[in-house]
Amino acid sequence: MSIRERIMEFKDEGYREFQSKLVPNISPDTIVGVRTPDMKKIAKEFFGTPEGEKFLKELPHELYEENLIHIFMVSMIKGFDECVEALETFLPYVDCWPVCDQSSPGVFKKHHKELLPLIKKWIASEHVYTARYGLRMLMNEFLDSDFKEEYLELAASKQGEDYYLKMMVAWYFATALAKQYDTAVKYIEERRLEPWIHKKSIQKAVESFRVSDEHKEYLKTFR
Repeated sequence: MSIRERIMEFKDEGYREFQSKLVPNISPDTIVGVRTPDMKKIAKEFFGTPEGEKFLKELPHELYEENLIHIFMVSMIKGFDECVEALETFLPYVDCWPVCDQSSPGVFKKHHKELLPLIKKWIASEHVYTARYGLRMLMNEFLDSDFKEEYLELAASKQGEDYYLKMMVAWYFATALAKQYDTAVKYIEERRLEPWIHKKSIQKAVESFRVSDEHKEYLKTFR
């Protein structure tokens, strides 16, 4: 059985309509309507099999769910170099935020030194979702023990008018305000972000359960 055939077994028309509203920038015709746990199940079934290996080479895919299963499978690769190669082959084909955002390779956590130059390269990309992916990895992997103040500037300096790119920068700063408040708040106090991102960062931080009430009240004064 092929991955496409397995996808069709989980087709849910109601969920398809719901998903189409969440991802308005891609054609509804490419969405089958499969829930994330089922796609992850399919990815695990085919990962490492001849059919799965063939699937990873068949780009571009036609279906939204195929793209999600692809990124789930890439994230399961245990070798760092192999994972990066598969990821960089796939990133140019990513065309929406769920495919960009829903999976993170576990192998990255053990290879921060090698990962950082790649993140910088991805963020510099003119392809919206490659840049968004780089920003998300910077957020996921470098806002805790490996954090450096310079990484905030790396995110803040990313230019682009695409909504999904700007939203990722705001998400990054909202998370930074939760994890590295004393450093990140300077970008709000000094209004170093463009106005839309500034406001959205504050909004998302105020909505976050990880930001203290005291910090939320202070951030509100900069709206």
